[in-house]
Amino acid sequence: MELSTAMSNTHRTFWRGFLDCSPFILVVAPFGLLFGVAAGETGLDLLQTMSMTILVIAGASQFTALALLNDQTPTFIVILVSLAVNLRMAMYSAALVPHLGQASLRTRMLASYFMVDQTFAVSIRHYEHEPARPLSEKLAYYFGGAASICPFWYGFSLLGALIGKAIPESYTLDFAIPICFISLVAPMLRSLPHLAAALVSVSLALLLAWMPYNLWLLVAAVAAMMVGAQTELWLKGRQA
Repeated sequence: MELSTAMSNTHRTFWRGFLDCSPFILVVAPFGLLFGVAAGETGLDLLQTMSMTILVIAGASQFTALALLNDQTPTFIVILVSLAVNLRMAMYSAALVPHLGQASLRTRMLASYFMVDQTFAVSIRHYEHEPARPLSEKLAYYFGGAASICPFWYGFSLLGALIGKAIPESYTLDFAIPICFISLVAPMLRSLPHLAAALVSVSLALLLAWMPYNLWLLVAAVAAMMVGAQTELWLKGRQA
């Protein structure tokens, strides 16, 4: 009876995560479509486009890599800047450790692969509101969110790569990128460290836009993380 109840709760929590993440499909779909189109315009063939989509599964760094490749940037710089854009995933991982850290290594590896902005943002909000939920339900919620987002990213990237040249230029899809990140970041700016990191990253990104190879992304990301961490340490010191 208890096992049946636990399975029922896990199943219900999975679909709750799926539904909570589903509104992001409205921006992930055109975002993926835009990537498929942009990859084709950059010169990537279908296999290369889908390999990047499936292996990297990180829209911001994928678009950054495309922009750098289009500018004939050295491969080392492309990899370095793309990794810098994805440094936020390290912060996401640290935030999830208290909730998912007790899972098996295989499960954590799978969770790290499906760690995208939308899955993390929705999951961490859920965990903070309901921290006492068992690990099985937290994992179910997390993978439910991933099941809602990731297939659309794969599918619409493929669609963009296949029909990209047939889409009229007047049907611009660029709106999906800023809308997606605004909808993710804005609800999470709830504390002084978050606000300080956001302010520093935006300010440096604008001030250093002249840097070659989009290196301003690397500088702004590292500086923002340092400021956010120092602000949090300062607040803890005051409380102590």
